[in-house]
Formats: sequence, C-alpha cells, structure tokens
Amino acid sequence: MVDSLAGRLIESARLEAGLSGAELARRARTSRPTLAAYEHGVKSPTLETATRLLAAAGFRLDAVPVPSFEVVVDSRGRPFTVPDRLPRLPIRQALARVRLPVHLNWSDPDRTYDLTDRRQRHRLYEIVLREGTAEDILTYIDGALLVDAWPELVLPVQIRRAWERTAFG
Repeated sequence: MVDSLAGRLIESARLEAGLSGAELARRARTSRPTLAAYEHGVKSPTLETATRLLAAAGFRLDAVPVPSFEVVVDSRGRPFTVPDRLPRLPIRQALARVRLPVHLNWSDPDRTYDLTDRRQRHRLYEIVLREGTAEDILTYIDGALLVDAWPELVLPVQIRRAWERTAFG
C-alpha cells in the first residue's frame, strides 16, 4: 500500500463535487478501477494526474503557506500565541456556527457563535487571540476577516502589538 494522501484528496474533492467515481473517471479520461486504486491508496498518481483529476472535479491544487507560531508571554506572565503570517480558512469554516472548546470559552461553554454575524465573529476572535493555541488559531481565525475586524477588536495592548509586528508585519 502506498501513501494515500493524494487519494484522500481526490476522493474528498470528488465527494464535495457530488460526483460518482464513474463520473469523475469519465471527466478526467481515466478508468474507474484506476481512480478507485488512487482513492484507496493502492496506486499513487503523478502530480500531473492528481491535478487533472482535481480539475475534473472542479478543484485546483495549491501550495498554501503554513504559518509557524511563537508563544509570547505578556507582562503578567500569561502566554499567548502569535503566527508569523495570517492563516486562511475555507469560507464554510470561516463563516460557520461553532461552539468553542472549554479551554477557550470556560465562562460560557454552551454558547454557539454564528460567524456570519460580525459582532459574534469579533467576540470569538478576541477570545481566540487571547486564549488560543496554534491549533485554535488555525481552526477559527481567517486572516482576511481578521484584518477587516482588527480596528474594532478589544485586545490587550501586548497582544495587539505582537500580532501587528508579526502577522501584519
């Protein structure tokens, strides 16, 4: 069995597009058994083949920069996490309805945030920027929406400066 990362990506794109394996194979000019072998990790497609399969499903293969993170300690000894670049989220994730884990929203653990609502999104961003780990930032913070919200967010000065220096720098 080969690494099936490419196969999982192809299968995910096919399902997201609502296509059957037979339909994707037809559109991509390949056989159904070959597509199944890719999706199940039996065979590994070339980059060119994976790109063609994704395009046939209406997707493209992109190289997306991955932020690295630094944990900074404020003057009161409280740590907070800052990326070296702003993360981007898929639109569905950036504008989802979410319930934060207890380590982030311990004071109101049952609250659901509707991220299509600007005020609720801003409140969630304030919480995640103050309390969040790298994983939390990658899960909940969309860089473009953060830039739009930035002037209105209520944040401690040290957090604001650290984010402006690194992520906005």
